[in-house]
Amino acid sequence: MTFLSNLFKRRSSAPVARDRLQILLAHERISVGDGKDDLLAQLHREIMEVIKRHVAVDQDKVQIKLDRGAHCSMLEIDVEVPGLSDKDKADNKAKTAASGKPPAGGKTKPA
Repeated sequence: MTFLSNLFKRRSSAPVARDRLQILLAHERISVGDGKDDLLAQLHREIMEVIKRHVAVDQDKVQIKLDRGAHCSMLEIDVEVPGLSDKDKADNKAKTAASGKPPAGGKTKPA
């Protein structure tokens, strides 16, 4: 009897679901890759809305780049925030170094 049960044994649903999901994701990546410019334009609009809620920025000073690789995708966002001149930045770095405290939201370098 065990011979027959081993012969007609059902695969568990987890590997089947995983295989189906991998096929679906591969198909989705291919179809999204074709509309890369549309996705980038939509991301740019949404990111600009979020940035404008917090900081007044010129839209020309925001650059968004989407790189797709074989195994991962990378979204790079460069925002030039107005209000700090190069002298102010240097003064801020000097004060931070002298006080030993990291800048707001910054991390300290390990010694």
